[in-house]
Amino acid sequence: MSNVIKLKRGLDIQLKGRAEKILEQMDRPDTFAIKPTDFHGLTPKLAAKEGDKVKAGSPLFFDKYQPEVKYVSPVSGEVVAVNRGERRKILEVVVKADGENLSEEFRKANPADLSRDEVREELLRSGLWPAFKMRPYGIVARPDENPRDIFISCFDSAPLAPDYDYILSGEESAWQTGLDALSKLTDGKIYLGLPAEGANKVFANSKGVEIKRFQGPHPAGNVGIQLHTVAPLAKNEVVWTIQPQDVVAIGKLFEKGIYDPSRIIAFAGSEVKEPRYYRTWVGANLAGLFNGRLTNDHVRFISGNVLTGTRIESDGFLGFYDSMVSVIPEGDYYEAFGWALPGLNKFSPSHTFFSWLGSKKKKYRLDTNMHGEERAFVVSGEYEKVLPMDILPVYLLKAILANDIDKMEKLGIYDVVEEDMALCEYVCTSKIQVQSILRKGIDSMIKELG
Repeated sequence: MSNVIKLKRGLDIQLKGRAEKILEQMDRPDTFAIKPTDFHGLTPKLAAKEGDKVKAGSPLFFDKYQPEVKYVSPVSGEVVAVNRGERRKILEVVVKADGENLSEEFRKANPADLSRDEVREELLRSGLWPAFKMRPYGIVARPDENPRDIFISCFDSAPLAPDYDYILSGEESAWQTGLDALSKLTDGKIYLGLPAEGANKVFANSKGVEIKRFQGPHPAGNVGIQLHTVAPLAKNEVVWTIQPQDVVAIGKLFEKGIYDPSRIIAFAGSEVKEPRYYRTWVGANLAGLFNGRLTNDHVRFISGNVLTGTRIESDGFLGFYDSMVSVIPEGDYYEAFGWALPGLNKFSPSHTFFSWLGSKKKKYRLDTNMHGEERAFVVSGEYEKVLPMDILPVYLLKAILANDIDKMEKLGIYDVVEEDMALCEYVCTSKIQVQSILRKGIDSMIKELG
C-alpha cells in the first residue's frame, strides 16, 4: 500500500441500481449508428451514402482535416439514413444490419514484429484510431504526433460505473496484444491506473507497463486526474489516453484480423428492474434493452454515466466511448418550499439537508431535477472540495467566459476536460453549466493555438 496515491478531494455519489455481476447477451438490434457528435472537434465528410452496402470496418465518414482518420460501420448491412440537425450538421449515420456478420479483412500479425508506422496504418485503416484521445483538449489523437506517454485508467469511479476487471475477464490475451501494439506508438511509458483495493487479475499481470494505484473518491478513476497526479503535462507536450475495452479491440484486430465492435456495458440505475451487464456492440440501438426492463416510463435515458453521459431517447444508440447505460427518474416537477424540508432522502454533499446525518453507505434514488436555475457565479470554494487538482477552477471558468486565452493557459486549461470537472457542475449552487463552458474554452484554445 506504500505506493498507493491517496486522493482526499472528491465525492462519491451513492445511487441505487448498481449492476450485478451477471452477464447476459443483448439481442442483436436491427439498426446501429455512429454519431459524429461523440467526437469533439470533428468535421465529418461522408464516405458512404444511403443505400450503400457495408461490412464491419467499412468507412462511414472521415475527418475533413485528417482524412486518414476513419469512422467505420460496426456491422455489415446497408446504410439506411444520414440524420442531420441544424445547418445540415450530421448527427447519425445509421446502418441496418443484415445479420451476416461480414467484416473487412485486416492484417493479422504480432504487433511486436511490426514497425510503428505499420501499427498506426492498421489502426487507421480499421477504424480503431478514434479510440485514442489526446491531452490536452480531449479530442481524437492526431496520427502524426508522437505522444509522450499513454495513460489507461483501469477503473471507473463514476456513479454506478462498471467494473472493468469483471468486463475484461477472459480477455487477457487480447489485452496484452493490445498493450504490445500501444507500446509501438510511444517512446515513453504506458501507465495503468488501478484501484488500491481489489484483485485486478486482468490488469495486475500486464507486461510492458507501469502500474500506479489510486485511493480516494470520484474522480480518482478519471484518467485526467491520474495523469495530473503522476506526470503532469508541460506546455507543448501531448499524451494519449484510451479505454480498456478499446485496448482489447486493438488486440483482437491483430490476433484475428477483424474489427470487433463487441462491448460489455453495465445497464444501471434506480429505474432498472434488474441492473446487470450486457454484451452488445458499439453504436447499438438500445430500444430492445429498455423494453420491459424498467420500473416506470417517466425516466431519463443516458448513454454513459449520470455526470458526463449523453441524454438519448428510448430508441437511441450507444455512444462510441460509453461502457454503461444509466436510467434515472425524470425530474420535471416543481417542489414548493423544498429548501425548507428536512430532505432525508436527498443526497447532500454540502450538508444542506439532514440526510448527511445518516449512514454514509445509504443509496439514493436521485432524479434530474435541478432544484433552481442559474444565478450569480460566486467564489464559494465548492469546486475545490471535489476537484483533486492544483488549479483554480472558478477563475479558470471566468477566464473562459471572458475569452482570455492567456489566463486560460495560466490557469490550467490544458489539464482538464469535461469529465474532470463534472462534479463541480453537480455541487454548484449557482447551477453553472461547467462542462459546456469548459468545452467552449477548449474549442477557443484549439482555434487560436491549434
